[in-house]
Amino acid sequence: MMGGYAGKLLRVDLSRETLSEVAFDEETLRNHVGGASLGIKILYDEVPPTTPWSDPSNRMILASGPLGGTDLPGTGTISVVTKGALTGGVASGQANGLFGSYLKFSGYDGLIIHGAAERWLYLNIKQDEAELVDAGHLVGKGTYETCDILVDELGKRERELSVISIGPAGESRCLFAGLYERKGHSASKNGLGAVLGSKKLKAIAVSMGDKRVEVKHPDRYGVLVKRVRENAAKLNGTLGSVYDLQKAGQGVLPVKNYTTNIWGISDEELEGFKGSNIRQRYNPRPNPCWACPANHSTMMTIPEGPYAGMEIEEPEYEQLAAWGPQIDNRDVDAAAMLSSLCDRLGFDNNEMGWMMGWLMECYERGLLTREQLNGLEFTWGNVDAVREMMTMMAHRQGIGDLLAEGIMRASRKIGGEAAKAAIYTLKGNAPRGHDHRTRWGELFDTIVSNTGTLENHVSISGLPPYSSWAGHPEEVSDGEALTKGVMILNDSLGNCRFPTGLDLALFTEALNAVTGWEFTQGEANDVGLRAVNLMKVFNLRAGIGRELDAPSERYGSTPVDGPNEGIGIKPVLEPMLRNYYRLMGWDEETSEPLPDTLRKLGLEYVIGDES
Repeated sequence: MMGGYAGKLLRVDLSRETLSEVAFDEETLRNHVGGASLGIKILYDEVPPTTPWSDPSNRMILASGPLGGTDLPGTGTISVVTKGALTGGVASGQANGLFGSYLKFSGYDGLIIHGAAERWLYLNIKQDEAELVDAGHLVGKGTYETCDILVDELGKRERELSVISIGPAGESRCLFAGLYERKGHSASKNGLGAVLGSKKLKAIAVSMGDKRVEVKHPDRYGVLVKRVRENAAKLNGTLGSVYDLQKAGQGVLPVKNYTTNIWGISDEELEGFKGSNIRQRYNPRPNPCWACPANHSTMMTIPEGPYAGMEIEEPEYEQLAAWGPQIDNRDVDAAAMLSSLCDRLGFDNNEMGWMMGWLMECYERGLLTREQLNGLEFTWGNVDAVREMMTMMAHRQGIGDLLAEGIMRASRKIGGEAAKAAIYTLKGNAPRGHDHRTRWGELFDTIVSNTGTLENHVSISGLPPYSSWAGHPEEVSDGEALTKGVMILNDSLGNCRFPTGLDLALFTEALNAVTGWEFTQGEANDVGLRAVNLMKVFNLRAGIGRELDAPSERYGSTPVDGPNEGIGIKPVLEPMLRNYYRLMGWDEETSEPLPDTLRKLGLEYVIGDES
């Protein structure tokens, strides 16, 4: 018997309002492990690639992995896989917190959700059983409020129940709506919340349960747990990164929609974004993820000013970057408020930040008028206009109905110079929250990614982590190919990458200690590569071809100032792509995985599907 698994998944048919159980054999689990990789296999096997994202036959898979619910820090992670609303291809996201561990403690490795209900429902999971419950009273509620209502309704204390929910944005099928675990942990890329909204499933609640995960070699695993806990205890999260990156002056903050690489914030204003200053002022209260001692993921209260008393989850770097430099707002309290509002409404923070910065640039240049923007004055830093527009978008009111389609579709609809200013990939998703024009590794990974977000974290020996890598195009594409698979493996194991880092040796040791298998590092990495190639074939079949591995005009533009002025990726992008495809074992002209590549990964059954 294997360790690490509950041994079954729960299949939820919302059209029939029925529940059943499904199990996978050991060979399938060895090939796909769990989490993201297992979800990708299920999606590939059960959903024809031409299926619209909002069709009832689309699947949403939420799965933990064999490390989920163990003593290793951050093993409450849940991976979510579906056909995404923004790209029409694979969506794969992860939320940290408690959900993955509590699901294991209730007897399930994951959920397979399909169909569409005729009324709003929520799924209530208890140990070895589950039920679908009317959710009419939750409609219109934000993610924070939904969590509080279900904790009270189900008679639990706050940390006895993990709730994943959608906000009004998901209910309205906004294309960049996300899923939220309790208050602030999001799996929000590529429209995961829109898919759940199309199925009329408002929330999933899972009680803690009293089952525990079997570990086959507890002594070996205990050594790893101790090592990771020592590392995790030193982590402070990303709260202070806006301050740190501005001080470093490397040009990696996203400033005013890429119109500049220099944020003109004063030293006094910048002090407000310092992590220690925020924690000192905001009365943080611990709210850790499963088994994790890291000093972040706290609940806070804005202490004074117009937003005084607002409860927020500690904002991460990308939230403060979106609501600070991207919209040129220098008030950290306002940035924290917008961060929490975005979470409560159920939007993806990154796409929303790029959307609002784009609107501000368009307003400044006269490309959009106050009348077109429903009377809102979208000057740089106008927090009140952003707050009002977010709410309009969540309910698809006025121009918010168009903007809820995401920045690619909205900008193309408006057209002209406004379309040229929008930041996105040609697949349809917006990037994460840095100026990627100075972080080529992340720009390149974002445009070739199959998932609608980062699929990899390039680590290249000899290059500093925040280097622009300008002048090193071949090394960037080398690194993208040679490290491919490790992040997806991580997302398949059921753990957060912050405590462990992307350490293939550690992942392999942990997997073997828990399950009793004896994987080599190469076999472990093949789990990730198998998932990457399955996603690639699925997306090719869905019409997402090589021509879409590209940035929009502004996303791929050359910085006009700052430390990387005049250095752009566009002139070297084509040879980078060819090098990457070749190293991945894909055709350089079509980006299709070659038959030998698929055979080596045990994917013979998909050969020919990609054409």
